[in-house]
Amino acid sequence: MLIRIFRFYADGFRSMKTGRKLWAIIFIKLFIMFAILKVFFFPDYLQTNFSNDEERAAHVFNNITQLPQNK
Repeated sequence: MLIRIFRFYADGFRSMKTGRKLWAIIFIKLFIMFAILKVFFFPDYLQTNFSNDEERAAHVFNNITQLPQNK
């Protein structure tokens, strides 16, 4: 059963023409989103605001275990 499913998808991808270009666009877009934008717009908050691993772990633990405050 798994072999039949794999062959079905493999044959489908082999016969693609426009689909390959679309997959390339999708992978380029994902690369831009996760590699480039992360560097510029999402700085490493824990690395810049805490000096050692114990402080980072305490901060994460406190934020995870806090009850939400109703406003």
